[in-house]
Order: sequence, then structure tokens, then C-alpha cells
Amino acid sequence: MTTAHEIKVYGMMCMHCENAVKKALEKFDGVSDVSASFEQEKVTLALEHGTASLDELKAAIVAEGYALTPENAAGDNEEPATQPETKPQGPDEAKPLCNISFSIQGMHCANCALAIEKAFARTDGIADTAINLPLEKGFVSYDPDLMDDQKVLDVVKNAGYSASLETSQGPQAGTREKFRFLFALVVTVPMMVIMHVMPFRPVVTNVILCIMATAVMAVSGRTFFEGAYYSLKNRLANMDVLISLGVSAAYFYSLFSLIFIDASQMLFFDSSAMLITFIMIGKMLEARATGKTSQALKTLLALNADTARVIKNGKESIVDVSMVVPGDTVRVLAGEKIPVDGKILGGETAVDESMLTGESFPVEKSAGDAVTGATINLSAPITMTTTRTGSDTVLSGIIKMVEDAQADKAPIQRVADTASNIFVPVVTVVSLITFAIWYLAVPGFIPSGSTPFLFAFERMIAVLVIACPCALGLATPTAVMVGSGLGLNRGILFKKGSALENISHLDMVLFDKTGTLTTGKPSVTGVFPRNGVTEKQLLSWATSAETHSTHPLAPAVTGFAREKGIGPDPTSASKEIPGQGIECRLGDQLLKAGNLALVADDNMSDDIRAKGQALSNQGKSLVFISLDHQVKGVIALEDQIKPEATDAIERLHAAGIRTALVSGDNKAAALWAAQQAGIEEVAAEVMPQDKINQVKKWQAKGLKVAMVGDGINDAPALAQADIGIAIGSGTDVAKETCEVVLVKNDLKDVDRAVRLGRKTLSTIKRNFFWAFFYNILMIPVAAGILYPAFRISLTPEAASIAMWFSSLSVVGNSLLLKRFGRHLDA
Repeated sequence: MTTAHEIKVYGMMCMHCENAVKKALEKFDGVSDVSASFEQEKVTLALEHGTASLDELKAAIVAEGYALTPENAAGDNEEPATQPETKPQGPDEAKPLCNISFSIQGMHCANCALAIEKAFARTDGIADTAINLPLEKGFVSYDPDLMDDQKVLDVVKNAGYSASLETSQGPQAGTREKFRFLFALVVTVPMMVIMHVMPFRPVVTNVILCIMATAVMAVSGRTFFEGAYYSLKNRLANMDVLISLGVSAAYFYSLFSLIFIDASQMLFFDSSAMLITFIMIGKMLEARATGKTSQALKTLLALNADTARVIKNGKESIVDVSMVVPGDTVRVLAGEKIPVDGKILGGETAVDESMLTGESFPVEKSAGDAVTGATINLSAPITMTTTRTGSDTVLSGIIKMVEDAQADKAPIQRVADTASNIFVPVVTVVSLITFAIWYLAVPGFIPSGSTPFLFAFERMIAVLVIACPCALGLATPTAVMVGSGLGLNRGILFKKGSALENISHLDMVLFDKTGTLTTGKPSVTGVFPRNGVTEKQLLSWATSAETHSTHPLAPAVTGFAREKGIGPDPTSASKEIPGQGIECRLGDQLLKAGNLALVADDNMSDDIRAKGQALSNQGKSLVFISLDHQVKGVIALEDQIKPEATDAIERLHAAGIRTALVSGDNKAAALWAAQQAGIEEVAAEVMPQDKINQVKKWQAKGLKVAMVGDGINDAPALAQADIGIAIGSGTDVAKETCEVVLVKNDLKDVDRAVRLGRKTLSTIKRNFFWAFFYNILMIPVAAGILYPAFRISLTPEAASIAMWFSSLSVVGNSLLLKRFGRHLDA
């Protein structure tokens, strides 16, 4: 009998806190249906009588660092439990951190992201920060004693940018940016017409252009000036600084000339407005292009069901899926999406789990089986009890991992961060030198109709504009986003973006045996009766005995016999012999099925003994069958290697990557499995705690090592390896410890992940080449190096167009990575 309980809990600040409390309580026997809400400051659960006590549960909550009374004072409906004395936290007792993801508006380049990261680095209570420029998102872990969600957003605001929690994100920021662009476009186009047609006298024309340019500066250019102010305030120089310098130089020189020098001369009001407009066009196109790189994430989000059929008090009602809580009973009709994770209470059906596993064949499900939200119920109605909802579901976990992968920085990104940080000051100096050279140039080099000042001024602005480091900032994250999306679509889940780069450098891959290289289930590989006994007769005796056995090999023997159409004969007096096998009576004869020790005193022919020895040397498990003290034959079983294992190993070897098998199994079994798969290096009889030493051994030789495993015993080695790779069907611990998850359990995906990582890294390098090559090539052109010989120069407007074309070229090169997807399936 179970009873529902509600406990007031104070100090929970976020969903991470909720999960910490839930996990602490779920460790107790008899506790089920745990639900925590930091907003309502409470935990609800079901507790079975005669198991844990409420005081024990409350003590566990306190041990996690949360309180049972507000401000440690009584006054709630529940009687507070006696709180154990808590010791100060040592270095190994880290407090739970809160995690927050939020949208950021106003970033333009890598230095913008760097400015925000530096602002967080100077803030107490921040444990980890990742700012993603293409996604325009931030990911922060913080100490809830020193920070909260609003303070995190305030850090972004003080750095000069806008931020909003994802739950409150709306179209406001995008609408504002779109309005600024449209305003600039609507004003700038008439300015260009006026400049070319000039229907009024020059003075009147310049006054009109001044008014229009001022409006563009105030409305549309404001975002750049604000960004420049906060960037310089944070001791950084970003793209906004370059744009602001170029635009301000053109505008304020023109304004000064209009008022104090000559109101009728050719001025640069149109240039300042057109610079803002062209740059905003580039940002709009850039945002549209980079938006395509996160299509896999949007596709995942679209998989969620919108509604659920909830049954309460015998009545069925359709509610929004966000209203479903753990413990609810949900009905799912044939053809509908399963709305949440849960277990089937009633009904039998087939479920399409291709979105989760990549397998096209439906999976048969019945009462007691687990089902996953967003999979499709194909054949019949079912009722289910909800186990996980919202951010706790499998699909939400995958989405979170994809977001983390796209937010995580690859090591090569540090090159862009460093380059961008020093690039802007260098360009500013170059622009001033450009101005000085042309201003002091020989008069014959200056085009007719211009002056040394105007020509030098125009070259300076062109240099400032064309050098904006957008392409550098986009080089790595766009490629990582496309690469991680490609992997996700093929069942290769990169939990960190840096894993895409790190996996490309692998020298060695270590494989666990059972459940990773092999199927993890024993199966009959041979039936060897003695002379005068048929295979069918031997299997009949075997299944008659093993039907009553609880040994793990028994189901494999009886299942194999059943496939052959052979059933058990009636037996009696069955007795399990621990460590040996089973004895029973078949009629009036003694029937045995077990290992060599069980039949040691029975009569065994030399051929059976020799066959058993040969099979044992191959690492196979043996079941000897004895009837009336005569050994009638032997059945061989083994955990067979997966069908794709040999091909997977050959692919890795062809890629120049060495392989090794690390197993806790006996040496003969490990050697036999390695021989079948084509692995040369073998470490057998390795205890779980020693697997990590096998990884360290190869790392000590200077190799980049990956570990592929599926079990809890593999977790330390997965964590120690340069890249941990978990099999999708493995334990949660293994999947939480690793960097890469093979969702489809296909070992060939190890090679595919390596090839995808290498292709992504080469794409990043090409992006850097084009970004640097563009600047090296175009800055001298903007400075006027071609003008003396060829009379070729760039106006500031042309420089701005060239600038955003460079960004689009980098994004386009990253998108070309999608074409590599079809080669992954080979």
C-alpha cells in the first residue's frame, strides 16, 4: 500500500535543483512518482508503507543542501524534521550548480561573444560559460548562493547586449532588428536617388541628406554605437567599434563641413547611411543562412506531441502535453504520437521508434514495456503511465545534448577568439596609416575632382568597414553546428562540439567486449552429439533439463531448441547444482545439463572430451548433456560478435587508427572475439577499475585514445579517454560519461564519427583560410594599393558589401558540409 506525500522544500532555484532533489529521493526503496517544483517550493511523492520514513527522506533533502523551512524558521504545514548537523563542504563536495540557457540580442562578431564571456569571467559565482554566436544563445552554470537567473541576464545587459530567458523568448528582438533594417532601407534608397538626380541646389541637397542620415544613425545605427560603447567599456574592440568608427567619421566630417566649411561641396552623408543599410542587409542574410545550420535541432523540436489523452477519475480528456505530470494515465490511439515517456499499462502494439534508433522496423510493445515520447503508436490503442515529462524526457535530453554540442567550443575556436581580439586594434592602426599616406601623397596620385583629405578619408573608412571580423567569428561554430546536425540525423550524437574536432585526431580505439563488440546475449553456435545420438535427440534432452534452470545460458538453449521445433519432455525432481548445472529425472533415468564439473564422474568418450577442449580454447561456453551417467554430447554457446564488427574494425584500420580489445572475460574468449573481429591487441581478464589504466597506458605513449563501451564498468575508462563513445543501448551512466553516443548501436558509426570529425575540422580550416585570405587580400585593396597603377579603389559602400559577402562565403562553405552526409552512409 502506498500513500501520497507532499514536502515543502526551500532553496530550489532551477530545474537542476529539482532534479537533484528527485534523484536523492528516488534512491530510497518504496519511493515512486517523485515530482519537484522549485516555483511551488514543494516535492510530491508516493511512499510504500514499511519502507523509508518521512524523516529519512527529509534528511536526504537537507543533505543535498536545501531547507525544509523558509529562513530556517518553522511555520509550514508540515512538522519540520530534525536536521542533521552539516559539515562544511570540502573540495570534493561540490555544491549543486544551477544551469541557465538564454537568448542574446545584439551580437555581431566573435568579439561580441568574447566580451560577454569576459564579463561573466569577472563575475563571482559563475562556474562555466559558453556563448554561441550563430545560435545567439548563452549557457551558464552558476552558484545559486551568489547568483540567480536575473543576475545572469543583468551581466549580459551590463556588457552591452540584451538577453531573455528561453521560456520568455518572443519575436520582439527579431521584430526590432527587422524594423531597424527596413527603416534604414526606406530612408537610404531615396538618399541614393537624391544623390544621383540632385533635383535641388547642392546646399539644399546636403541639408536634406543630413536630416535623412541623422535619422538612420539615430534609429538603425544605434545598435552599433551601443555595442561599441560597451565593447570599449569592457576593454575589447569588436565589429561594432569598426563600424562605428567608419560611420561616425563619414557622418561627423560631413556635418562639420556642412556647418563650418562649405555647405555646397560633396559630402558623405549618403555613405554613412548606406554603410549602416548594407551592413544590416548582410546581417539579415547571414542570420538567414546560419539559421539553416540548426535545422536538425528544429526538426527535433517539431517531433514533440502537442496534446495528450489523460484519464482521470474514469474520464478521458485532451490536454496540452505540458499539463501532463508523472503518474498520469494516458491513452494513445493507433497512429498517434506517444506524448511523453512512460510504461504501458494495457494493450499490445507496434511502435515506430525510428526517430530514436534510426531503425525502420517497428518494435512490438506490451504491458510493462517502456515507451518514449515522440515515437509513434502504429497498430492498436494502449494505456500508459507517465514516468517522465517536459525536460526530463528522452527527446528533451537529446535536444539538450545537441544544444550543448553547438554551444561548446572546439579547441580551434581559440584561434578565432585570439585573432579577433587583436585584429580590431591592428586594423584601426592600419586605417590611420592609410589616411596619413594618402593625405601626404603626391598630388598626381589623387583623382581629379577630389582632395587629398577626401580621398584619404574615403580610403580610411573603406579599410575600417571591410576588415570587420565576422567571418572569423563564424568559421568554427557554423561548421560545428552543421557537423553535429549531420551526425544527429544518422544516429551519431555529439554531446560536445569539441568532440567533433577531438575525434578527428584519434590514433587508437579501445573496445569493450560484451554488449559492445558482441551482442551481449549468449547463443548456441554448435551441437555436437556422440556417435549414435542425433542432434535432435541431444537438443530434446537439453531443453528438457534446461527448462527448469535459472542459469543465464538456459534460455539460449531452450530458445534454440524451440526454433528447431523441439520441445521438452516431462521431467521430475529437478535440482539446481550451484556453479555446475541442473539435474532431473527423465522417466527413471538421471538427466544432467551443465559444465564439465557436473559430469566429471560420468562416462565421457575421448572424442567428446577432445571436442570440448577445442571449443573451450575458442572461448565458448559449454553445456554437457549426460543421461544415465553417460555423456551424450556437448552444446557450445558464445556471445557472438555483432555482424558489422569486422567491417567496422577494417574501416578504422584503413583510416590509420589502431584498435584493441579490453575485456573482463577470460583470455580464450577475448582472443577468440578479437580474432573474429580482426583486432590484434587484446587485454583480457581486466577488472572494471583497471580499464582506466588500459586507457592511460596508450595515452602515455602519446596516442589520442577513444574508448567504446556500454556498461557501468566502462564509465571510468570512457571518462579518462580523449573521446568516450557509448553504445546507445548501454547504461545511462555510460551515456552520461561519454562525449559521443551511437544511437543506432552500429559499430560502423565509430568510423563514421571519425570521418565526420575530420571533414568538419577540414571545413573549419578552409573557413579560416578564406576569412584570413579575404582580409589579407581586401584590406590593401581598400587602402588603395591598386589605385596608383590601375586606378582601382573601393568606396565605403562597396567595402561593406564585400565585408558581408565574406561572412556569407564562410557560412556557405559550412553548409556545403551537408553534402558529405550521403558519404557517411557508405
